[in-house]
Amino acid sequence: MFHRMAVRRDFLDELTNMELMERYRLDRGGLQFLDNRLSNVLSPRTDRSRSLSSLYKILITLRYLATGSTQLNYGDLHDVSQPTVSRVIAQVTDAMSTPEFSQQYIKFPSTPDKIKRTKEEFYGIANFPNILGVIDGTHVQIKAPRNEEPSFVNRMGYHSINTQVVFDAEYRILDIAARWPGATHDSRILRESGLWVLMEGGHLPVAGHNYLIGDSGYPCKRWLLTPYLHPQAGSQTDYNKAHKQTRTVVERGIGQLKRRWGVLHGEITLEPVKACKVIISCGVLHNICKARNIPLLDIVPDGNQVNINQNGYNGPQEGLRYRDYIANTYF
Repeated sequence: MFHRMAVRRDFLDELTNMELMERYRLDRGGLQFLDNRLSNVLSPRTDRSRSLSSLYKILITLRYLATGSTQLNYGDLHDVSQPTVSRVIAQVTDAMSTPEFSQQYIKFPSTPDKIKRTKEEFYGIANFPNILGVIDGTHVQIKAPRNEEPSFVNRMGYHSINTQVVFDAEYRILDIAARWPGATHDSRILRESGLWVLMEGGHLPVAGHNYLIGDSGYPCKRWLLTPYLHPQAGSQTDYNKAHKQTRTVVERGIGQLKRRWGVLHGEITLEPVKACKVIISCGVLHNICKARNIPLLDIVPDGNQVNINQNGYNGPQEGLRYRDYIANTYF
């Protein structure tokens, strides 16, 4: 059910489905779905003629997330003031980034059937067995914060949030952690995450071999497989080839996420806490688009993906043995 105000333009009726996707990245059905899920939180508490409906708030926020610009929202597009745009964006991203909401759409495989299906999808890429996800960090640029500014300067020299993300073989986000300053290394983010607790503690419902794939900046663990830094000819080289081919999923997934939501391309001019909510909201919307088969329009070019994992990590012996087992058994 929609909560439209007659005094405002009805973009769902005015625009074609393609125009809606170009402007808001969601189609008509996706906008209706999101409004139905958020209207109880976003609907105005009064019946004043100029109150913004939940749908209108969603449109304003999606326009910002799609473009990274608040200016496109006021003036003749949505006819709202800049302070109103800022308040609306904060309200909607607050709602979408809560664990109660976001974990409905971003969740790690937790049932035997889902785990089996995820492994099969990954195996189809390069015959790499028992893979549950591919992991990497990506930097989202923010303006220089007032507090603890040096900790947000990453290795490339700009201020950012280093965001950990895990994708499945269909480019759906399985896990996302957006709360760490740009100077934080990927391996530390992983060690401090719930994903580490899940995998290290063996809390999955399926016993046996369950792996993530990551680059050489991560520790080689019994559940996290990294490439050989100096592979020998034969099984190790074949392993690295399959590893690289499978790991391209996370690079492409990040590319899709940032292409759809242009706010992740440039500098987010919000304080870090609010910027993190924007990032989580984009992850939620990415998965909603995947679930609803909303196509990714080629509107903005691919950005250069950030990779801070330049230094090798030898890892504990346990992880190295698991990697050798995979290489020698399957490759």
